[in-house]
Amino acid sequence: MWIEIRSRDGLARAGILVHGDEILPSPAVADVTGLFPSLRDRTLENVPIDASEPFVSTWFVPGGEPRAVHPAYPTRLPLSGAVMVANWGTVLPDPCAHIRHLVRVIGSIPPDAPRYAPAVGTPMNLSLLAWTGFDLFDYVATDLASVQGRFLLPEAVLGADALSSGICTCDGCATGDLWRHNRMALDREIALVRRFIHEGRLRELVESRCRSDAALVGAVRLLDRQFVFVERWTPVTGPTPMRANSAESLFRPEVRRFATRVLERYHPRRTDTIVLLPCSARKPYSLSRSHRLYRSSVRGRAHELIVTSPLGIVPRELELCYPAGHYDVPVTGYWDAEEVSVIATTLRDYLLRHRFGRVIAHLEGGALCVARIAAEQAGCSLEETVRDGRPTSDQSLSALDAALDGNRREVEDPLRGLALYQFGCEPPRYGLRVRGRYPGLQYLRDGMPVFGIDAGAGLLRPTFEGWKLLDEGYRVRIDAFVPQGDILAPGVLDADPRIRPGDEVLVVGPLALATGRALMSADEMLASTRGVAVRKRKVMKLKHE
Repeated sequence: MWIEIRSRDGLARAGILVHGDEILPSPAVADVTGLFPSLRDRTLENVPIDASEPFVSTWFVPGGEPRAVHPAYPTRLPLSGAVMVANWGTVLPDPCAHIRHLVRVIGSIPPDAPRYAPAVGTPMNLSLLAWTGFDLFDYVATDLASVQGRFLLPEAVLGADALSSGICTCDGCATGDLWRHNRMALDREIALVRRFIHEGRLRELVESRCRSDAALVGAVRLLDRQFVFVERWTPVTGPTPMRANSAESLFRPEVRRFATRVLERYHPRRTDTIVLLPCSARKPYSLSRSHRLYRSSVRGRAHELIVTSPLGIVPRELELCYPAGHYDVPVTGYWDAEEVSVIATTLRDYLLRHRFGRVIAHLEGGALCVARIAAEQAGCSLEETVRDGRPTSDQSLSALDAALDGNRREVEDPLRGLALYQFGCEPPRYGLRVRGRYPGLQYLRDGMPVFGIDAGAGLLRPTFEGWKLLDEGYRVRIDAFVPQGDILAPGVLDADPRIRPGDEVLVVGPLALATGRALMSADEMLASTRGVAVRKRKVMKLKHE
């Protein structure tokens, strides 16, 4: 069996599973004994997940296909075909063990190997299992639930009497067949999972499904804290909007990556004065009525920083980046203690890193509380300019204007901010001319386009000339051929380890250059034996003497 991955959403993958003449949509639920008849007779694979390494090395014997893997057993690479983790269901009740073993297992097998989780999938946990990287499931858990008289739904597990309650109108419920209902519930859920992966919204489905089981909620929270592991699989762009509807959103890898890059890659053009501003419902912020008022008062006389949840802080130059320009959050006016603590820590680190001469807070409510805590921890004095509890009132805007009286004006440029955030370098500005209407800007040099802003994706898009202005990074190196289509993983010789799915990259080879968007992280490009590594946009043949 092999997998053709067509969509990625973090660890989750969607596409097709191919086994001989049979093709299944992936992730899939199937009669796995029909796919792999050898499973009926294989032994010495059913070793407990928590078994010690000496025990596993003595008793565990990997079989054929799917090849059994174990967290405590060194995986022999390369592997071909599907892999299977026996007893995976035994770790689900323990979130700590679940995520600890997941990181070890997923990190040890090839990224393009289909992953089978036997006897574990139910309508309630299926979205989380797919979100953690599994591609293939069976009906064993649902059939067992039928024997035990349990009526399965994505939201709950009920008694068999629910068959006649009108909760569900499937064929199984219509005929009083619990076995059929449970299987159909699993089939519906896997179809929904595939659709959410294709749309980049599986996280939303996982957050809604896991609420009925404390262990599943724990797994979501603990996996989010495995940032180094999860971030490399997480695309740099995503659905619009990114719905940050739960407390867990503070620790989503997209959110943490944004905060990390703001602190480590970005640096403001000026450090004399910073103005802290509230966010707005409309994105990018500059197009909202409130921010038009703020900007008319600031008039380029200070560095503008938006304080928001869950992202923490958004410099004005980065307001187009994903997810800063593409998120939605419930607005209640209330910030809980964890929210305040996390965002105040990020703001404190920003203030400590850049040491502004003056810090002006044009904020109210929870955002003002965040600013006060951060300023105190950073040893800064805070000037507050909101006069009547409303940042957009005439009195407050006049106070903000007066506080900046005498400051020099300096325009903040989205090209600079996006380049720092996206590529970690600042292109030279001399000779550049801007064309278009914000946010869909294009930058030219000598009449030639060098950069465009893809506001929908929140990315800077360099042309071949634009790549010459960027440091030697985000390159994918290929062998001596001219790409006729997309660049496949087997053709990649090397890649910048910073590359993530969705990144703009330059493909470099002896015979040609190509621009495009990465569909894999650098690690996956180098470890995969199939699949599209870079979706090509343009190709330029190189001249050789």
